[in-house]
Amino acid sequence: MSSDKKKILIVDDEQPIRTLLEYNLRQAQYETVSAADGEEAVLKAETEKPDLIVLDLMLPKMDGIDVCKTLRQRGIDIPIIMLTAKGDELDKVLGLEIGADDYMTKPFSPREVVARVKAVLRRSGDWTNRTDDKGVLSSGLLTIHPEQYEVYLNKVELEFTPKEFELLVYFMQNKNRVLSRDQLLSAVWNYDFAGDTRIVDVHVSHLREKIEKDTKKPVFIKTVRGIGYKFEEQKA
Repeated sequence: MSSDKKKILIVDDEQPIRTLLEYNLRQAQYETVSAADGEEAVLKAETEKPDLIVLDLMLPKMDGIDVCKTLRQRGIDIPIIMLTAKGDELDKVLGLEIGADDYMTKPFSPREVVARVKAVLRRSGDWTNRTDDKGVLSSGLLTIHPEQYEVYLNKVELEFTPKEFELLVYFMQNKNRVLSRDQLLSAVWNYDFAGDTRIVDVHVSHLREKIEKDTKKPVFIKTVRGIGYKFEEQKA
């Protein structure tokens, strides 16, 4: 296989699902590797260094939530699309809270999975080719170097998941503008998310935990009641 192909790690304990996803992703010109349980998923995420993980929630040995949590705690910020049972809202939100970038509900169409994979990779992994993101972004003691995929607060480097990073960049590109949740959903996730704006709130909460001194009294990302959020410019 060509070395420039993006590698996708498929994690599901059901062989037919793994085979189906492998076939369709390979047809879309991706390289694939797979794992059948949570422990194998963590090992392959570390050794195979995939560009994205499609991760089932219900797995033997270690469930998808724990896999996601373990990877994020180890500083592995590979984009993760989590697969959940239909209507399992609690698990969806929990998955996003601990670092998943997206989720899909079963049953799903292989075409939809490929489309989501393309969207997440395009939106979270192509910063160096986007001319509008090449300049350094700063506000007070917070600085972003989009090309280097680096964020510093008071000269200390912070770690973000790809989707958190993208949301923060978008906020800083639109400083002092009131942005609705639907605007953020459309701009950052870039596809129809069925109006589920909770994904925005979860990621904003994550950002605040990392950049705000007091999450209850944020100075960067302010809530605009009934509308959405505003990133306020801070003096250096």
